[in-house]
Amino acid sequence: MSASLEGKLVVAISSRALFDFEEENEVFEQGDDRAYMALQLQRLDLPAKPGVAFSLVQKLLAFNAVEAGNNQPVEVVILSRNDPVSGLRVMKSAAHYGLPIIRCSFTRGESPWRYLKPLHANLFLSTHLSDVRAALDAGVPAAQVYPASVHAGEAYPHEVRIAFDGDAVLFSDEAERVYQAQGLQAFQQHETDKAQQPLLAGPFKPLLVALHRLQQAGTSRMRIRTALVTARSAPAHERAIRTLMNWNIEVDEAMFLGGLPKGEFLREFEPDFFFDDQTGHVDAASQHVPSGHVASGVSNPLV
Repeated sequence: MSASLEGKLVVAISSRALFDFEEENEVFEQGDDRAYMALQLQRLDLPAKPGVAFSLVQKLLAFNAVEAGNNQPVEVVILSRNDPVSGLRVMKSAAHYGLPIIRCSFTRGESPWRYLKPLHANLFLSTHLSDVRAALDAGVPAAQVYPASVHAGEAYPHEVRIAFDGDAVLFSDEAERVYQAQGLQAFQQHETDKAQQPLLAGPFKPLLVALHRLQQAGTSRMRIRTALVTARSAPAHERAIRTLMNWNIEVDEAMFLGGLPKGEFLREFEPDFFFDDQTGHVDAASQHVPSGHVASGVSNPLV
């Protein structure tokens, strides 16, 4: 019988999102891929340091520790623009840290996003904005990882903590379009008038559904804690909460900050990752927590 990833939480991740390859990437950016390959080969037995999304991956894979065989609920696949030789160092680094990653694709400079569909990926994390945009266009939740982000803390070793922005991330950008076109007062009135009408799904609803399913399955060893962190405030909070209720999905925390900077609140929540559609919010948040840019919605027009 052939293997299948159906029903699993599948995370596809680039090598630079999982490991710190910034020094090596500087060589690659100089336009000499042969020198880059030679450097990676030279460092083949030197494990790379953990990258921005390392904590998220490590904790999600811990859900498999109490399961056996095909019952393991989480799959992490490395999907990288690296060449196969450089990819060997990536996989050796994963093995060094005890990450049970067995599937990988290395495309030597070509965009790997097209392999997300056959993987049934619930999330794609990459440092390449073009790959992230292509994945989002294909209906896969995706975010551009900021390699300079602060790494996750160690206060919650048995809890995967993930924070999401609302509009254009969990929800559609319908309300954000009203805000950008007509201002705050029109936005508040729009959301008050439509409080009973659920928002349409945003690009990250499928990930939230998969996380909710994993959370409901649960283990005594690992838990998931989610937070909605949004610039909305009362009375616009009601529609967001009612939308989640309509989806039969619970989040553990909801922060309606009314335009306050999100970074310090996120620092206190200590997520393993935070997703937002606006680069300004991601830039600020990345000074406190691992962060990624969801390049979708009205705030991210194609140039």
